[in-house]
Amino acid sequence: MNESLTHIFLDAFLINNFVLCVFLGMCSFLGLSSKFTTAWRMGVSVMFVITVSGVLSYGINTLLVTLHAEYLRLITFIIIIAATVQLTEMFIKKVSPSLFRELGVYLPLITTNCAVLAVPLFQTARGYNLLQSTVFAIAASGGYASALVLLSLVRERVDLSDIPNLVKGTALTLVLASVLSLAFMGFAGMGSGG
Repeated sequence: MNESLTHIFLDAFLINNFVLCVFLGMCSFLGLSSKFTTAWRMGVSVMFVITVSGVLSYGINTLLVTLHAEYLRLITFIIIIAATVQLTEMFIKKVSPSLFRELGVYLPLITTNCAVLAVPLFQTARGYNLLQSTVFAIAASGGYASALVLLSLVRERVDLSDIPNLVKGTALTLVLASVLSLAFMGFAGMGSGG
């Protein structure tokens, strides 16, 4: 595929943001966006997992194509993601036990996060080379992290505001996520035309 790296980056980060435009990874997006510090750390963790697993998946896919064993793609992608998440989990538990407790069940659930699996599947379907795959993984994970952080900042600000009890909680979080999604949908025009 002959796409420029800039286009791949902008497309994955803004135009087709995995969370706000493609609606992948919503569970951790809604579950971990109540505090900025938690959202930022989870975003960095997911960025690491997506980038590493995206690059490794490219290599494995190349090997599978050479061996004519493309039918093993999905299972190998899942194994790569699970191993990367396990290493990330062990690292966070060792370096910051408080963060490990704060992220709770969402950290091991990165393995089943559809946004994480979507990166190797999308880059394979689009026929990206190694550099394009790396840029795509960084941009998609950066878009995920930015969406998570943006929602956490808005939610922290709203927590300081005088809001009627009727709309507090999940209802308000969904409305805020919808407004962010609408804002990101405005970038859709950037992808056409040239």
